[in-house]
Amino acid sequence: MQIHAGYDLQYDCTQPTPMLLVLSVHPSRFADLTTPHRMKFDPPIPFSNYHDAYGNICTRIVAPAGRLRITSDFQISDSGQADEVAPHAGQVDIADLPEDVILFLLGSRYCDTDHLSDLAWAEFGNTPPGWARVQAICSYVHERIDFNYQNADSTRTARDGYQQRTGVCRDFAHLAITLCRCMNIPARYCTGYLGDIGVPKDGEMDFSAWFEAYLNGRWYTFDARHNFPRIGRILMARGRDATDVALSTSFGHSTLSGFKVITDEVPEVQ
Repeated sequence: MQIHAGYDLQYDCTQPTPMLLVLSVHPSRFADLTTPHRMKFDPPIPFSNYHDAYGNICTRIVAPAGRLRITSDFQISDSGQADEVAPHAGQVDIADLPEDVILFLLGSRYCDTDHLSDLAWAEFGNTPPGWARVQAICSYVHERIDFNYQNADSTRTARDGYQQRTGVCRDFAHLAITLCRCMNIPARYCTGYLGDIGVPKDGEMDFSAWFEAYLNGRWYTFDARHNFPRIGRILMARGRDATDVALSTSFGHSTLSGFKVITDEVPEVQ
């Protein structure tokens, strides 16, 4: 199937402001693009791209004083298959983990493992290791946190999400990632597009956050917010937590004054 996706973001700056943007489709999906994937700026400004330590594409700009509009509009081919379910995927012993995976066992800015380790072992120490344990964590987080856009908080850590029991998709991901890491399961944060494909429409589109857990020598997709396999994810970036994949990082004052995301299945031509 084909998915039409893109965004229209507007930032207001009081003076020229350096910014980092993580808004590109992840390189692993480039081969699926069926139309050009370009970032456009109004007014036009210089920009440069680089690959960060996690393989994501980051864009450097200096936003001018006033309003800057950033847009993209593209189509991408997708298998139409839901997230893979592999109930027999086993947990990998720490001694056997690749060096580039070990990083995703460690605590990070929003995944404060030191505060939740005792809770994790009390709740999940008796669950079967591997897929069943990660799924138990997803179900626990799904029930623990109530989704509410009005309660978004850019400083909320996994422990805060556990205690406050409210948040947005990033908070579900952070808590699930943290509990996985506490149980010696590498887990990494993902951000991207996830439209209402195969499910009832649920209001305005937004970017989404989910996570991947390392089992049986590979990464599998999990989503504690929705807690069931979804169709049509378009990955943008992966990292330790939301710090590594923030849509924009401003080195100075900026205000997000406009925000629109598009993620729709393209109807087949009869």
